[in-house]
Amino acid sequence: MTRHTPSLSFEVFPPNPAAGNEKIVKALREMQDIAPHFISVTASNNKFNIEETTVRLADFIYNDLRIPTIAHLPAVYLTKEMVSTILHALDKVGVHNILALRGDIFPDAAPKNDFKYATDLIEYIKEEAPHFDIIGACYPEGHPNSPDCVSDIKNLKKKVDAGCSSLVTQLFFDNERFYNFQEKCVLAGIDVPIHAGIMPVLNRNQALRLLKTCENIELPRKFRAILDKYEHDPESLRSAGLAYAIDQIVDLVTQDVAGIHLYTMNNAATAHHIYQATHTFFAK
Repeated sequence: MTRHTPSLSFEVFPPNPAAGNEKIVKALREMQDIAPHFISVTASNNKFNIEETTVRLADFIYNDLRIPTIAHLPAVYLTKEMVSTILHALDKVGVHNILALRGDIFPDAAPKNDFKYATDLIEYIKEEAPHFDIIGACYPEGHPNSPDCVSDIKNLKKKVDAGCSSLVTQLFFDNERFYNFQEKCVLAGIDVPIHAGIMPVLNRNQALRLLKTCENIELPRKFRAILDKYEHDPESLRSAGLAYAIDQIVDLVTQDVAGIHLYTMNNAATAHHIYQATHTFFAK
């Protein structure tokens, strides 16, 4: 029997326009050597500058580096008119892949009324620009705003039925949670590829931010022990964080995961280290 060969992809985020693109351009050129299956570009849903940031960086990755590109589109603060404008801008540069998100909701900003959920955005894109390929986000440990896992899986099924060709997960540190989530998806009739989101944690501040912003993510005892043991030893913490991520990836690919989506935090050295340790597993 021929085993499935997974893909390796990266996520990057556009810098603040005031800071310039020099640093991220250098990192991306270094990542180009790895030839990732695709690179996704995040978008901030509270600054309304997606064309200036996400679209511009996606254009560079796709047209200059010749790497397949996915543009994030978080729509809770966007109107239909704004989304149509962004779709036109992406169409113009040849980027036809979108990661459709609801996006974070901020307490001091009122959402627009056009898109309450990611499914609403997916349906709109399918109607307005059916030639776009749409990827959806999913949460192995449950969406933080979902009342329970049953509701979460039902809503994910609606999202897929609306037009998602594949899914990318939120980061996770316990592979068993991911495997349980996969089983639930199979039972619910969700049969699109699911790419596992992995983030190497390289310093304690990064870990603390994760604990604060990703309350639904379980940190296994083994991972917490790393944070505690190397709290005052940054070099060892970085090495242990990379090793933990590599262990996760090796375990996932042996279980025939569709792909690994690496949250790079714009760090080319991290991407290269992970790739060198795992490259024999991935499709070229």
